[in-house]
Amino acid sequence: MRKNLDRYVGIIAMFIVPVLAFFLLEFYSHNPFEEVREKAMWFNIFLFELAAWLLFFVTGRAKTALRLELLVTLIYGLANTYVVEFRTNPIVPWDLFSIRTAASVAANYDLMPDRRMVLISSLIILLMVALKFVKLRMPALLLRKENFDWKENGKRLAMRLVPAGLVVAILVNFAGKLQDEDFQTRNYLYPFLFTPVYMTDVNGMVVTFVMNLAYMSIDEPEGYDRDEVQAVLAGYEDVGNLGGVNTGQTGNTDGGNTDGADDDTRPNIIVIMNEAFSDMASVADFTASEDYMPFIHSLQQGTEDTITGNLQVSVCGGNTANSEFEFLTGNSMAFLPQGSIPYQQYLIHEIPAIPAHLKELGYYTVATHPYNATGWDRDTIYPLLGFERSIFIKEYDRSNTLRSYISDAACVDKIIEVYEEKEEGTPLFLFNVTMQNHGGYTDKYTNFTPDITVEGLDNLAVEQYLSLLKVSDAEFERLVTYFSQVEEDTMIVFFGDHQPNDAVAGPLVKLNGKNVKTFTNEELLTRYEVPYVIWANYDIEEGTEIDSSLNYLGVKTLEVAGVETYAYQNFLQELEENYPVISSMQVQSADGSISNAEAEEEALRLYQSIQYYYMFDYEE
Repeated sequence: MRKNLDRYVGIIAMFIVPVLAFFLLEFYSHNPFEEVREKAMWFNIFLFELAAWLLFFVTGRAKTALRLELLVTLIYGLANTYVVEFRTNPIVPWDLFSIRTAASVAANYDLMPDRRMVLISSLIILLMVALKFVKLRMPALLLRKENFDWKENGKRLAMRLVPAGLVVAILVNFAGKLQDEDFQTRNYLYPFLFTPVYMTDVNGMVVTFVMNLAYMSIDEPEGYDRDEVQAVLAGYEDVGNLGGVNTGQTGNTDGGNTDGADDDTRPNIIVIMNEAFSDMASVADFTASEDYMPFIHSLQQGTEDTITGNLQVSVCGGNTANSEFEFLTGNSMAFLPQGSIPYQQYLIHEIPAIPAHLKELGYYTVATHPYNATGWDRDTIYPLLGFERSIFIKEYDRSNTLRSYISDAACVDKIIEVYEEKEEGTPLFLFNVTMQNHGGYTDKYTNFTPDITVEGLDNLAVEQYLSLLKVSDAEFERLVTYFSQVEEDTMIVFFGDHQPNDAVAGPLVKLNGKNVKTFTNEELLTRYEVPYVIWANYDIEEGTEIDSSLNYLGVKTLEVAGVETYAYQNFLQELEENYPVISSMQVQSADGSISNAEAEEEALRLYQSIQYYYMFDYEE
């Protein structure tokens, strides 16, 4: 009688504990009873049940299986909570490629768990401990370790492997259904990757994770034809900018070259992608104790030989490498899974990119980044993009830090050093990715004291972030001042890779009586806006409020510099006339209407096909 009761308890536990694991995982971030859709909830529970029974058949013990599932729930829940806090968006499958990069910067964030994390984690641990005191009598599936006998142990082996294989088959089949568009539509699953937080909230974490597995590889665009793409590109070979953008008028009065760009020479091009640099005034109204970017704000009022505007980028709070990818290649994250990292997932061979193109034109191409060479696999990717030299943290003055990162001052020093050491007469293309302003912003440091406050707000993260912007702004001004005195024609492009995470945006938005978690789609777009500046020490046509998106900024740089563009860029120049903004978050038409890449699939099919060709089907 007792054995039968224990067996019933064991079977009940095998069904009940996975259900509890699902709800506990969801409670890390939200209330699943209010937000997870009904069918999605049952799908998540089914996946938890399959995982529990698979672990049981593999381990042969019910308690071990349930504890393992609870342990995975605990680890995943904590990891996802921190990921959302650091970069706004939840975990996606391709984050597995980024573990090393994430670990290298994790120490700079506040890892102190909040009350919700402590409560949910405690409940999971309590449930794991409680299993110790419950007798779960299940069929004996353990193999005897000594004197293995096929007659007896072979039977038990089959009792484990056969049902385990069956569960795997069911799991694979069901995962395929979750990734099927018709199945998603019939069962009201939310499929749009460009709103990953909402997708995870309404579908549940595990179902969303399984759905996203479909995007680990990229399928050909509908109607893709390699020969057709090659023919289209051939038609754009000789229709782009062939120089002459510079007017040649005398206009620089700062002590540098005053004769305009020389048609026989090409200007140095220095690009600074500044970590987390953005003007939060685009997101919220607030009053700072002083201007946190006075130099850039002055340039935005209209300055000689300067172009300013705002960029729509495809990432927020993290995934810096995707902004590099868009600028350097002209490709767009609009055609790739939200949160994917092309550097780590897709780029395995040389593809057309700005540094490779400029290298062919005689430029000395250099990438500089004051952090680890392996971050986002840059040491592998930069040569594929055409950089002759890559400079990482080992070649920087590591004593010149602000907080715990190499400062923007050190970056400016390194840029000047590379320029002064290059061969005279050889134009330089230098691409610098900074680190100074990287999150988090909640720790206190002995080498940095924030000096900017916000009226009505006492928040260290906001004060630290705005104060860091002021330092970056001053260093950018120092670099401009230096190159205003040099003889060689030089252009500097400065832009932010993305906005900071919600630790900064949230308190500022709250001042306006709003919550970043409940932003409308229109409000959400403001979280993907950063400023950019193109400045030259020779005469270029000025402009303000010239808004664009990051996939176009590279070709715009060459266009303004008067440097020849290649076929893909010539195509992009034409495309920009009809679609001046294309990012993972939005597509803006020339008439100002806003949609997204999926809604504009037909109109953007050729762009998507060309990008697919270069990334996955290209042979030089």
